[in-house]
Amino acid sequence: MSQAPTEPPIVVANREHLWWLLNEASQLEHMILCQYLFAEASLKSGTEEGLTPEQAAAVTEWGGVLRSIAVEEMLHLALVTNLLASIGAAPTLGRPNFPQRSGYFPAGIQLDLLPFGEQALRHFLYLERPEGMELQDAESFQPIPPSRTGLDPGELMPRGQEYQTIGHLYRGLEQGLRALCDRLGERAVFVGPPRAQATPERFRWPQLVAVTDLKSAQAAIDLIIEQGEGARGDWRQAHYGRFLAIWEQYADLRARDPGFEPARPALAGYLRQPFDIAAPQPLITDPAARRLAEPAAVAYELVLHALTRFFTHTDESEEQLGLLIRLSIGMMADVLRPLAHAMTALPAGPEHPGRTAGFAYEMYYAMSNFVPWREPAWALLHERMLILVERCREAGRAGGDPVVAAAGARVAELAAEVRAHVPPELLPT
Repeated sequence: MSQAPTEPPIVVANREHLWWLLNEASQLEHMILCQYLFAEASLKSGTEEGLTPEQAAAVTEWGGVLRSIAVEEMLHLALVTNLLASIGAAPTLGRPNFPQRSGYFPAGIQLDLLPFGEQALRHFLYLERPEGMELQDAESFQPIPPSRTGLDPGELMPRGQEYQTIGHLYRGLEQGLRALCDRLGERAVFVGPPRAQATPERFRWPQLVAVTDLKSAQAAIDLIIEQGEGARGDWRQAHYGRFLAIWEQYADLRARDPGFEPARPALAGYLRQPFDIAAPQPLITDPAARRLAEPAAVAYELVLHALTRFFTHTDESEEQLGLLIRLSIGMMADVLRPLAHAMTALPAGPEHPGRTAGFAYEMYYAMSNFVPWREPAWALLHERMLILVERCREAGRAGGDPVVAAAGARVAELAAEVRAHVPPELLPT
């Protein structure tokens, strides 16, 4: 692996330049996280799916590594959100739909949902590679020329800038924050209220850094870089090194058994054509798969709604902020993840022979907080949860699937907790 040419500097001449780049970092972390969750959901389960005991043990181990890295990507997303809040910017969990092969991000960063295998591993290694390391993306990702011209420091309006690696983006943010503090003063840069921060105490996440000044901002950025590509070049325990270890194990097992397939052939499928992509996308048409895909889509929506409300809360109590965190984690772990895993065992539909259904993490619109006022925001969140409970019950009656029944029961538990914080007059009759 040779060294790539030095990347052009990232320009941060005013707060809006920084705001733009942090929003893009937020979208990148969000989408990379979804890629890892998709690959993990596609993995086969045990020897009953044709794996030998040795292969099944390896696949189980790989699933654990993918989940661990996905959790760290969630941490990175929370850290970027803290950075946004610290400079007085509105955090966002909105992002474009998959696939994003060109145009939205810099030329060297293309994103898609792939089942676990050689192509996915090559893609993950490419995304997590340390700055300066020259590596080819997976074959299905075709190189394209840069489409973003350099930003002049005199430009007042922000726009996208070119960077080849995620590490380089964060180093540009790091340098930009320092330059703004030198010019404006540290207190004038970090104008966000401390109560807007996601803290280790609230999330029970010791590594989470609340950002209130340049020192804590530096700590947050350092953690993202170190977990992704390694501590200033030491990548063995970072995401890159852990994916490389999986790659080596996978290549060894494939060499000994060329027929070894650790994952189901999951195809990222939508319930309807995404609103923001012109090219036709695969649609899930199998009735059983759709009965799982629709509740999964609403569960994902609710995860984002709860997190958005937390990061843009107004006069919520500490108890309510804690509930929003429990709600987002519970919906992800106990509802969305089991549904996404179960989907990959079902056919996508007759239009896609040999492919199983994969959850596409569909975005129906640009995510934003429902309303800025607490009481109606909680009423609308509760209302949507009740709709999901009923849809899970309908799907359970139609297909008798225990996964969707368990998901519905868990949502009902969480909805009862949310209901206690909705004014009685705003509850449905």
